[in-house]
Amino acid sequence: MIQNLPAHSPPPGYGRVVLKLSGESLCEANGFGIDGNELQVIAGEVAAAVKEGGQVAVVVGGGNIIRGATLAAEGHIDQAVADQMGMLGTVINGLALKEGLESLGQPARVLSALAVSSVAEPFIRGRAIRHLEKGRVVIFVGGTGNPFCTTDSAASLRAAEINADVLLKATKVDGVYDKDPKRHGDAVRFETLSFDEAIARDLDIMDTGSFAQCRERDIPILVFDMKKPGNIAAAVRGEKIGTVVGAALPPAAG
Repeated sequence: MIQNLPAHSPPPGYGRVVLKLSGESLCEANGFGIDGNELQVIAGEVAAAVKEGGQVAVVVGGGNIIRGATLAAEGHIDQAVADQMGMLGTVINGLALKEGLESLGQPARVLSALAVSSVAEPFIRGRAIRHLEKGRVVIFVGGTGNPFCTTDSAASLRAAEINADVLLKATKVDGVYDKDPKRHGDAVRFETLSFDEAIARDLDIMDTGSFAQCRERDIPILVFDMKKPGNIAAAVRGEKIGTVVGAALPPAAG
């Protein structure tokens, strides 16, 4: 006799996420390059997030290696070339993060928008999704592969391409404020914001193109403090941390 078994509820939190990390997350405050201790901390936080049962992809910046925008602004290097140099910096960071993850037993793959086949796989949408389904962290490097695009743009693009449930924007503050909380003691933190509100207020979260892309694809953005231990895993679980732009949080456990 076949029994009617109760339907299983989906796990709480987000099923597939894109985590946007700055290059500076891999070095000490006001530092440069890659600090081994900071690398292991970030790798540990990402590995712990995978254990929550979600699929985790990472877009990493390159500002700790080189700031192409600064070079271009100083007039020393054409902006297109400076941006390409910055994209190569993200490859260095992605390789470091992969090694940090795998040293903890968490499989990871680096997929690049730039042709660097001797050190990373090319970005192919289906391949990225397959890696995620196999429990590997996918690290997207090389930006979008084009100059004049920020790594925020790469994060929103990849989130749309892999059908991510949310874009996690890891920052140095615990959410989005109406003004700089470091300079204004009366700054107010938002718990939620619509995309239109965030754009109208000109809040310094992501570039306008990234907001527009997430709004078009209905991908919420969760802005949170990456330095608080356990916060990346908490974000994947859908806990009420930081500020959600564009949509409500998913149901949490409990």
